[in-house]
Amino acid sequence: MGLYDREYARGRAADHYAANRSETQVVSFVKETYKLFAASLMAAAVGSYVGIPIAGTLQAMHWPLFFLVIGLLIGLHFAKHKQGLNLILLFAFTFATGMMIAPLLSVVLGMSGGATIVGNAFAMTSVIFGAMSFYAIRTTKDFTSFSKPLFIALLVIIGFSIINIFLGSPMMAVIISAAAVFLFSIFVVYDTQAIMRGMFETPIEGAVALYLDFFNIFVNLLQLLGIFGGSED
Repeated sequence: MGLYDREYARGRAADHYAANRSETQVVSFVKETYKLFAASLMAAAVGSYVGIPIAGTLQAMHWPLFFLVIGLLIGLHFAKHKQGLNLILLFAFTFATGMMIAPLLSVVLGMSGGATIVGNAFAMTSVIFGAMSFYAIRTTKDFTSFSKPLFIALLVIIGFSIINIFLGSPMMAVIISAAAVFLFSIFVVYDTQAIMRGMFETPIEGAVALYLDFFNIFVNLLQLLGIFGGSED
C-alpha cells in the first residue's frame, strides 16, 4: 500500500547546485521546502477526507489510481521549474496519494477503536519524523553518502512487497511494514541532510522527498497498528 517511488528527484547536477549556493540561499531554500512539505500533508489529508466516503470505489480503482499517482510524480519531475504548473502537479500528486490510502483508512476506522489507531499512527509518524530530522541536524555523520545501500534496501522491500501480493502472508506483511518504517526513518535523515546541504535542485523536490518519507512511515505504521489492533477484536 505504501508508495515507494521516492528517488525520482535526485539528479546528477546535485553537487553543482550545492556548491553554488550561499548560506542565505540555503536557508531560504530550506524554509520554502518545509512550507511546501506542510502544504503537501494538508493536500493529502484533504484527499483522504474526500476519499473515505467512496473508499469502495477507490479500492476497485486501485491500480488506475496508482498509475495516476506515478504519472503525476513523473510529470512533476519534468515541470519542476515551471512556476504554477509545478505547484498544481505537487498538490494533485499529494491529493491523489491521500485518496489512494482512503480504503486502508476506511478499513481501520471501521475497527473497534479505529479512530484511535489512525491518531496513534499519525502521532507516532510525527514523533519519528521529528526525532530523525533533529538527529539529522545534530549528528556529525554524513548520511548523504548512503544513497546506494539505501536504494538497494528500498528495492529489496519493493521486491518482497510484490512477492507478498501473491503469497498474502500476514507475517510477511508485518515484517515488510516494520522494515519499511525503519528504512524510511533513515531516509528522513538522508533527505534532511541533503536539503540542508543544498543537494536538491528545487524546493519542490525536497518537499516531495520528505513527503514520501512521512507518507510511507505513516502508511506502514497504520498497517502494523491495524493488523495488531484488528487481532484483538
